[in-house]
Amino acid sequence: MSGGSKIRIVVLGGGTAGWMSASALAKLLGPRVTVTLIESEDIGIVGVGEATLPHIRGFVERLGIDEADFMRATHATYKLGIDFRDFGRIGESYIHPFGTFGEKVAGVPFHHYWLELAARGMAGPIGDYSLAVEAAKANRFAPPAEDDSLRSTYGYAYQFDATLFGPYLRDFALPLGVTRIEGLVTEVRQDAESGDVTALKLADGREIAGDIFVDCSGFRSLMLGATLGEDWEDWSHWLPCDRAAAMPTAHVDQEIAPYTTAVAMPAGWRWRIPLQHRMGNGYVFASAFLSEDEACEAIRAAASGDRLAEPRVLRFRPGRRRRSWSRNVVGVGLASGFLEPLESTSLYLAQIAITYLIELFPTGGRIDARDRDEFNRLIDMEYDRIRDFLILHYHATTRDDAPFWDHVRTMTVPDTLERKLELWREAGRVELYSEGLFYDASWIAVYLGQGVVPERHDPRAAIPDPGRMCGAMDALKAAIAGEVAAMPGHRAYLTARAERLAAAP
Repeated sequence: MSGGSKIRIVVLGGGTAGWMSASALAKLLGPRVTVTLIESEDIGIVGVGEATLPHIRGFVERLGIDEADFMRATHATYKLGIDFRDFGRIGESYIHPFGTFGEKVAGVPFHHYWLELAARGMAGPIGDYSLAVEAAKANRFAPPAEDDSLRSTYGYAYQFDATLFGPYLRDFALPLGVTRIEGLVTEVRQDAESGDVTALKLADGREIAGDIFVDCSGFRSLMLGATLGEDWEDWSHWLPCDRAAAMPTAHVDQEIAPYTTAVAMPAGWRWRIPLQHRMGNGYVFASAFLSEDEACEAIRAAASGDRLAEPRVLRFRPGRRRRSWSRNVVGVGLASGFLEPLESTSLYLAQIAITYLIELFPTGGRIDARDRDEFNRLIDMEYDRIRDFLILHYHATTRDDAPFWDHVRTMTVPDTLERKLELWREAGRVELYSEGLFYDASWIAVYLGQGVVPERHDPRAAIPDPGRMCGAMDALKAAIAGEVAAMPGHRAYLTARAERLAAAP
């Protein structure tokens, strides 16, 4: 690498993570780099991750992709949150919204006032005070406002066909100057002294040289894991689900739900994700408690609509590489780590790795070890905080109807999660941080949705007159109901947007 020439980036892998990486690096680093992507049609992609988080909107906007065109091409729908069923207790449900619950009053978070009134029997479920929750329950959607009104208190994500997202980004990336090479990598060449990767040798004898290599080779982790030997930190003792049986079905619902559904099952949970053209279904399960054949039969029985294909079983290990940037190789997506899709975090983890790489990209002719260390610190923090949030969904349960739930309910959890739980149980407080994923509303939704009620809450919430507080909450509910009533149905909004796109010159 020299400071006077373009830095050569080689991306290995043509799945979603690969084309996300190539698109963003070419678009946002422009004349500073050349980007080459190597993929082989002989190697399949995972391709079942259909649900996302609101952060993907920032990725789409930053690249200058037209949202309507992207949604048309990937059969996408809008997503306001996740509906969790039977996780805390069988028969109970809650929505984790992409939005807030109420607002602070006199510096006191809304949920403390709610706890005060709920203890008096004067408040409804906390979801009643979230516009995202109520819109989701009514199957309605409208874009949030860009002001300080009630309509600005939520966000949205997408649910799309993951097998179409990679090809869409490929067609976006190639005009930006990305070079695509079809070929199977048979050897990773390294510098004898530094250990840096210098080139990838293909089966036909070609060698693709580079300065920085982005490993998007999936679970194989051909460069980061297999070649550089970055160890895998296994988290299966906390997250025992290690399989998924995925199966698409035809639509049977007249309306399209603007949310993902997660239903707890005897050995894990199953998803239901509505797209424009079909329904995505799957059973994420722990093979120590359920066989693959049993899981496939269970999802066949549970899914509604005609089957469009038979269940496909995916195997995985939850965890991450101890370093995601090693020497001159950066792991993105499954090559770096994997956390099960309970909170739709897979594409976020790929996106945030790409973001940090761009922000810490070499400014001179060589990689600065301090930038590499900071990248690894940030990625580790992202994985660790998501890990704790996922564990909470399993651990915070009273279910004792199956060995799987007995195990996760009674297991020892990471100290970082135990500290968060103690803070909540003792004082109704959510641990604050400025970096990473899932802030107050997310933790509050799961804590209260799964019956983890704190022993105490902020005493300032007891100062106002309860009657006045109750009136204010009723007024908020009424305002939310008015906003929801003014929204079109989700399907109607999608249809109208498609018609506008088709009519555009």
